[in-house]
Amino acid sequence: MLELTLLGTCCILIGIVLWFTANSDDDDNSGGGLMEPALIPVPVRTNRR
Repeated sequence: MLELTLLGTCCILIGIVLWFTANSDDDDNSGGGLMEPALIPVPVRTNRR
């Protein structure tokens, strides 16, 4: 029973590792992922009415 549990655990771990390596889109530089926000200047009134 222990061997079956270890075999199942190893298969699941190998599947997760392959899934993460197959779905990594970071190596193609497609422009996706986390991007820095663009800082847009906002006009502010200096005198109060």
